[in-house]
Amino acid sequence: MEIDGYRIHQWGGEIQWERFDVPEPGPNECLVRVEACSIGLTVLNCIRGDLGNDPGLLPRVPGHELIGHVDKTGAGVTSLAAGQRVMAYFYLVSDRSYASLSGRDSLSEDLTGFVGVHRDGGYARYTVLPAQNLLPLPTSIPAPQASAIPDAVATPLHVCKTRAQIRPGDRVAVIGAGGGIGIHMIQMARLFGGTVAGLEIDETKFGLIEELGATPVASQSFDQVDLSGAWPGQAPTVVIDLVGNPASLNWGLAVLDTGGRMVVLTTFRDVKMPVDPRELVFREISLLGSRYASRAELIEAANLVAAGQIRPIVSQVVPPERVGDVHQALREGTLLGRGALDWTEKVATA
Repeated sequence: MEIDGYRIHQWGGEIQWERFDVPEPGPNECLVRVEACSIGLTVLNCIRGDLGNDPGLLPRVPGHELIGHVDKTGAGVTSLAAGQRVMAYFYLVSDRSYASLSGRDSLSEDLTGFVGVHRDGGYARYTVLPAQNLLPLPTSIPAPQASAIPDAVATPLHVCKTRAQIRPGDRVAVIGAGGGIGIHMIQMARLFGGTVAGLEIDETKFGLIEELGATPVASQSFDQVDLSGAWPGQAPTVVIDLVGNPASLNWGLAVLDTGGRMVVLTTFRDVKMPVDPRELVFREISLLGSRYASRAELIEAANLVAAGQIRPIVSQVVPPERVGDVHQALREGTLLGRGALDWTEKVATA
């Protein structure tokens, strides 16, 4: 079957609109008709080659946060049927590994790659993916908003529930609160009972941060960050760093209250932070990494959205010809929350 879509032919190169063939689904695979695909910084990282840069993987269709409907199933697929609405799980993992069987899919020793890097993603109208990478999605959620669930909503759920274990009484500082993950992280931290300070350099995003129940805090310079508006005289018990530069990392570790937890999510190469074991012990600080989410957490995240407990923030919904505009907004740091490529070609703003 011939389709239209975007592909890259060089890691770090530009996406190219073209017509190409999509294969028939093989054993244990499904052909998915894509409704929408979320656009965030991870997509740009994938295109740049940060999660895999083997030339043998090219050409490749980017886009990992895709939602759509099963169009056709391959031999051996019993868990899904044609017409079923689904969302994609980013990591290509075996459902028979110990990590997957114990509900920790993102830690699977059988990780073979990523959707949008090692398999074609949602920047095309159709894609073929393993059935185990497709999870049920409620039909009540509009496609562009639903596209934020597989990463931008599920990742905060994993952080707040599994890693930081936020509970009532926690004081949570989210660094990079206006971005695609951050704007959902502040909602999730509040859902778990935390009071939240949302650190952001772009003050045009302060209004929404406040609307979602967090205290906006200017963070153009970490030497001048003032948290007194959130918790006068008190320090954060949890810091979640979505920026990942030396200044943000050092600040987060320094300001934590005794017994606090700092969660790091960025994976930039060659970024280092000094850690003093004596301080970790005397202040009993926990320094945590957080890696994506489990498949069960994606389903839980979708249910939270369907129930109205988490509001997907998708500020730019664009037809295919305007994907480049969203990429530019991401590079400039002006995109509020997520963008979405809408394959129904309806232009809207959320």
